[in-house]
Order: sequence, then C-alpha cells, then structure tokens
Amino acid sequence: MKSNIETVKSLLKYTYGLVPIVAGLDKFTNLLTDWTQYISPTLSDMIPFDSGMFMIVVGVIEILAGVLVFLKTKIGALVVSVWLTVIALVLLLGGTFIDVAVRDLVMAIGAFALAKLSDNQSS
Repeated sequence: MKSNIETVKSLLKYTYGLVPIVAGLDKFTNLLTDWTQYISPTLSDMIPFDSGMFMIVVGVIEILAGVLVFLKTKIGALVVSVWLTVIALVLLLGGTFIDVAVRDLVMAIGAFALAKLSDNQSS
C-alpha cells in the first residue's frame, strides 16, 4: 500500500500532467473557452502574429510541460510552476482576470510542492 506521501505525489503528478495537456489541446479547439480573451491588448500588440496563433504556441508549450511532468516529474513540475506564475503575472500586470491570476498562483504552489516531493527521486 502506498504511503500518504506517495498518494499525494501521484495525485499531484496526474493533476499537473493532465491539466496542462488538456488546456494545451484546447488552445487548438477553444471548446473550454476562447483563450484569446486572456491576452491583454498590450501583449497582443507586442507579439508578431495574431492572438489565435499565439495561443497555439502556448498550447504546444503546455502540452510539452504536461508530458514532461510524466517523464521527469521534478523538472516538469518546476516548469509548470514557473509557467503558471508567468501567466498569473501577465494577467495581474494587464489588470484583467485577477481571479484567474490568483488561481494560477495557487496552482503554481501546488506544482512546486510536487517538485519538492520529487526531490529525492529520479522521476
């Protein structure tokens, strides 16, 4: 039987592996939401292509981050934690979707916790 720590680690691993993959895939379909609404006009003006293409690039990054959580948990969890923090900071600096920014910061802490739980293991 798994210890409580291993159970928590497994739950976090599946959460931070699957959620970025699902969110990343949805950047191609917009079934969950219109992801371009989260891009501030300032950021939109800075990127060299349209918002839809930007979100596809974001989706690819998220899918890769989720896969990395499954393959190399500690590194993947750190990548997801940093990624979520960057998203939150962009939203906070844009002054929009503050609720989503706070949620992403909380999720970043959970991903960091997964990385710490994975400290002494190769995965």
